[in-house]
Amino acid sequence: MAYPPPGGHNPYGQPPHSPYPPQAAGGYAAPPQGQPPYSAQPGYGQPTQHLPPQSYGGPPPGQYPPQQPYGAPPAQQQAGYGHPPMQGGYGQPVPQQGGYGQPPPHQAGYGQPPPQQIGYGHPPQGQPGAFPPQPFGAPHAQPAYPSPGYIPDQVAQGDVSQEAEALRKAMKGFGTNERVLSSVLSQIDPLRMALLRKTYNQRFMHTLSSEIESETSSYFREGLLALVRGPLANDVLNLNKALKGAGTKETVLDDVLLGRSNADLNAIKQAYQLKYKRTLEDDVRSDLSAKTERLFMMVLSAQRQEESAPIVPQMIDHDVAELHRATEGRAGAEQLAVCHIFSSRSDGQLRTIAQAYERKYQIPLEKVIVKEFSGHMEDALVSMLRCGTDRAMRDAILLEDTMKGPGTKDDLLVHRVVRYHWDPAHMQQVKGAYKHKYKKDLSTRIKGDTSGDLERLLLACVGA
Repeated sequence: MAYPPPGGHNPYGQPPHSPYPPQAAGGYAAPPQGQPPYSAQPGYGQPTQHLPPQSYGGPPPGQYPPQQPYGAPPAQQQAGYGHPPMQGGYGQPVPQQGGYGQPPPHQAGYGQPPPQQIGYGHPPQGQPGAFPPQPFGAPHAQPAYPSPGYIPDQVAQGDVSQEAEALRKAMKGFGTNERVLSSVLSQIDPLRMALLRKTYNQRFMHTLSSEIESETSSYFREGLLALVRGPLANDVLNLNKALKGAGTKETVLDDVLLGRSNADLNAIKQAYQLKYKRTLEDDVRSDLSAKTERLFMMVLSAQRQEESAPIVPQMIDHDVAELHRATEGRAGAEQLAVCHIFSSRSDGQLRTIAQAYERKYQIPLEKVIVKEFSGHMEDALVSMLRCGTDRAMRDAILLEDTMKGPGTKDDLLVHRVVRYHWDPAHMQQVKGAYKHKYKKDLSTRIKGDTSGDLERLLLACVGA
């Protein structure tokens, strides 16, 4: 497929948007069968307007696209920030068909794959009873386009002089207007942020980052700097911080590297080498060991199937059988076989594999992973699987993990909120997933665990 030019394109490449509908004013709840679906979300930075058809991660106003059977290949369009194509609304009924790849009965309507021309397991048009002719192993697919902010030196067109002046005024003289800093920086997308950095430097002969460094403090400062850096530079910095010094912050490696598109991973590797004059692979090798190192080398090879790749039934059957052989079918897991499948399949393929595995062996694949693995390897594989089965729920759980128990892991919370906020449509899905699982609004949870300037910044990022 042809990809639209940067700036006006639907961003390229992460795994599919989750099945949760955008949040409505009255709170999140799955609509009962037969009830009209939830309304579309407002566009980025325009809370009072509806998204136009096929805009940044959103369905046509007032409706969601019709659903195909479980396991349908990804749609030939791009979804939000680094994700694969989005899915339909949470709670929509599953078509009454017996095609390959339908979910188990208790999962009806949950996690439906993106719409596509031919449902998974259905014969192609004009060939009753036959599967589409596909080579076994590696279907051809068009490479995804990098997410906004992952092409170095790409800058939006336009004028951000008003934003630059507002920021300068907020930090000039005695005292700092932290509210202005939060409200301005939280509403700027990655390409306009690059333009803002350039504009600010040209107008005031100081970098925006250095001014924020000197005028703010603590995790509030870290949140503002994460916004100003933009997604690519912030990923690179966080990876370096996680890898240097005593010990490795495995959670940060998982957050930044797992479930990413090939294009994003290649951009991260190139930017890392340019900044630190050594390869990311070398640094990861020096900090990880044994099978976990091998898993991350597979991930960093950036050889995943693209989300536009068709789902081939024979491949799914083969992967399901291989996963069972490498886990429950033997004494002791054959870890590298599982790592290879998880690191090389697209999110759409992983989702279909998980459905087929549970249908065949009557146990969720995630439970098998938790039972057969431990430590960082378990955490990494579960994260990769959840990216395919329900990315929004995975991210909602990761946010809750930073706030549950005694104290708040402020550094992780800040960087996760900032990372998700770059895709406003996905952030709405995360908020819906959070309320569905924890029965409270994400914004309410953040208010209860943070305060002051940091609280205001995070709430601005989540759109509260």
